[in-house]
Amino acid sequence: MSIKPLYQSQLKELKLLHRGKVRDIYEVDARHLLIVSTDRISAFDVIMPTPIPEKGQIINKIANFWFHYFASVIDNQLTDISVCDVIHNQQDYMQIKDQAVVVKKLKALPVEAIVRGYIIGSGWKDYQRDGQICGISLPPGLQLAQQLPQPIYTPSSKAKVGEHDENICFEDTQQLLGKDIAAQIRDISLTLYQQAAEYARKRGMIIADTKFEFGLDEDGHIVLIDEVLTPDSSRFWDAAHYQIGISPPSYDKQYVRDYLQQLVQQGQWNKQAPGPQLPQQIVTNTTAKYHQASHLLLS
Repeated sequence: MSIKPLYQSQLKELKLLHRGKVRDIYEVDARHLLIVSTDRISAFDVIMPTPIPEKGQIINKIANFWFHYFASVIDNQLTDISVCDVIHNQQDYMQIKDQAVVVKKLKALPVEAIVRGYIIGSGWKDYQRDGQICGISLPPGLQLAQQLPQPIYTPSSKAKVGEHDENICFEDTQQLLGKDIAAQIRDISLTLYQQAAEYARKRGMIIADTKFEFGLDEDGHIVLIDEVLTPDSSRFWDAAHYQIGISPPSYDKQYVRDYLQQLVQQGQWNKQAPGPQLPQQIVTNTTAKYHQASHLLLS
């Protein structure tokens, strides 16, 4: 029996604080939040009207795996409180049980910590224009999808829903966060990426790039939050079919972006809200790609 996709959660017991592009956030108490990973999908900073079945469960499971995997490197948002401890209404619980988590309430930092290990996407466009990615000069002659000499840190601002994230330089993050925290986030992000890339490569997956988000606890310590190395926040490539010079087959939402880009080129969409309905084939294939990512990483 197929499970109805969860496009938007509706919980009776808890106060809704925020609906993001993918996550619904509820207040549990003064120190804790409930985060629901819905089946919404966004592209080009626009939320699509069509949900991707099982997506929320998959990204929740993958993110929680990475939180535990990196526990010796950095503290994270997870708690020992289970969802059933805070959701007692059976209907509400069944709605979200596999795609929600109770986390610490933290001060989120206004920076997306992006790490790129390969040259693709907007980074490729930037490099073609001036030989740089986000102001970082790179060697001449690199090709599409080529591995960079070393991973680079290219942060962006954290935009509100419906607005666009903007690439910023490291100096900008120092202004936003202070020099010490900015440097810590850069260094931690590069460490996490390198460890994850090594882990994934042994399982037949290349992590081309990813983004991390961080918060501060009451003592001012940096904590890993939001989502970690999911198909929503990363480019996952099939290592067996990787080839320099082409955009490799992926296990992430690039598949949806590619479809939408075709609509843009055909004049059927302008990358503005509302997004177009996604055909059933695109939905089915996207769910399959997310499952493939989960299988490779977690099996």
